[in-house]
Amino acid sequence: MPADGFARIEIRLRELAQLFNSMDPSPFIDRDLDDDAERFIVSWARELPTEQEFELVLHLATAPHSDRSAGVEAAVQHYFANRAEMKRREFRLLLRHGRLSLLVGLSFLTLCLLLGQAVQSLGPTTINTVVKESLAIGGWVAMWRPLQIYLYDWWPLREELRVLERLGRMRVQVEVPAA
Repeated sequence: MPADGFARIEIRLRELAQLFNSMDPSPFIDRDLDDDAERFIVSWARELPTEQEFELVLHLATAPHSDRSAGVEAAVQHYFANRAEMKRREFRLLLRHGRLSLLVGLSFLTLCLLLGQAVQSLGPTTINTVVKESLAIGGWVAMWRPLQIYLYDWWPLREELRVLERLGRMRVQVEVPAA
């Protein structure tokens, strides 16, 4: 860990262009990162302490144009800020689906339990008991999806969002060999 308190991620590249997707025709600030570079950065970010901000150090074999070097931090921050916004939307959509699933699940469970009571009131036969219990099981199975969303699916998205938000604020340094 550097003395300045930043969690450091280091990448060695031949040239700055390797950091960005070569097929992306967007202006420099809006360019996507190369898929491999992004995976490398995100995987390292997940391993680093959560209480520190990030610093990306790019070790380049060849010096970039000065205008590219000056804009690389803004381009990387912009990329990860956009990714964080997409993840934030995905998170909100998951919670919206969770609310809808919960409404449907609870409605179906209520209907199944009421039908089960109606079947049981016809008489205490074995077939009526089987139907009542089957309806209860079916109703609880309908609750599987909302429970999965609210117990398990939301927190990995939230953690990924936190990492992307931190990456969207990270400092970027470009280091080239001395001439």
